[in-house]
Amino acid sequence: MHVRCLIDECANIGQIPKLEKLMATIRSREISACLVLQAQSQLKALYKDNCDTIIGNCDSAIFLGGKERTTLKELTESLGKETIDTYNTGESRGREVSHSLNYQKLGKELASVDELAVLDGGKCILQLRGVRPFLSDKYDITQHPNYKYLSDYDSRNAFDIEKYLSTRLKPKPDDVFNAYSVDLSGEPKTAE
Repeated sequence: MHVRCLIDECANIGQIPKLEKLMATIRSREISACLVLQAQSQLKALYKDNCDTIIGNCDSAIFLGGKERTTLKELTESLGKETIDTYNTGESRGREVSHSLNYQKLGKELASVDELAVLDGGKCILQLRGVRPFLSDKYDITQHPNYKYLSDYDSRNAFDIEKYLSTRLKPKPDDVFNAYSVDLSGEPKTAE
């Protein structure tokens, strides 16, 4: 069975010991981790030199928007450049009219830092292993078939911990239960 760890606010829960090694090895054990961050600089502050290793072991990344400069610069670099063909024409007049045509190929960033900083709120940039990064629409959660079960749809769906704790199952004196004993001493029992 595959286990997926969704680690929201990854930078705010503290450092996960040996995360750089875990990210490199858990895949072979049918475990995946989704690290959710506001900015890459948060990961760098927490994991220092191991940050690049952690990011390098992620097969996919999604940029939902933001304005933190380091994240924007790294994303601009990873998006790469596009080639632009430019044509310049000129005309000079003197005794005789002369025309000139100049053709040039230029490299331009696919998306500049400034363009990424003002990315439309309904768009995101996906980077998947083996595929060039691409711009996509964000998924409209209201279209999901299970949206009706969220508290966004109906406030009665909100989980109320106080209500849950106050209405927990309370055993009565005549209830019958099975009792089990568990040895947690750590010593394996030997067969006799």
